[in-house]
Amino acid sequence: MLSDNEIRDVLQGARTVAVVGMSDRPERDSFAVARFLQRNGYRVIPVNPNLKGRVLGERTFASLQDIAEPVDIVAIFRRPEHAPAVVESAIAIGAKVVWMPLGIVAPAAAMRAKQAGLQVVMDRCLAIEHRRLMREVESVLY
Repeated sequence: MLSDNEIRDVLQGARTVAVVGMSDRPERDSFAVARFLQRNGYRVIPVNPNLKGRVLGERTFASLQDIAEPVDIVAIFRRPEHAPAVVESAIAIGAKVVWMPLGIVAPAAAMRAKQAGLQVVMDRCLAIEHRRLMREVESVLY
């Protein structure tokens, strides 16, 4: 498990977040978190084979392997049983971090990601952690 300082470093160092399981429905967590990330300066790449076109102004991709640019964080908005396959894809594309939101706990997938050199955040919301940890940074800077 990453410490608050390590998670803060992840958030400060990341620029691109691939949201696997992205929905085009505003009431879904994946959409809300992606919109929050965009508003806070991150490039969000929607990943969902069932979506076509654009979501939040960004081109959608069917899989992580279809993305041609580097990805810093892979956020997994899929049920825990799908996490191992997403982790393998994250490893294959050279992602730095795998992030599993609240309610997504997949210890075997997390272990595999760590063994491959990725950082792992599990059962934590990207938006909540950003608000909590980055606000601390802002208060120190200003």
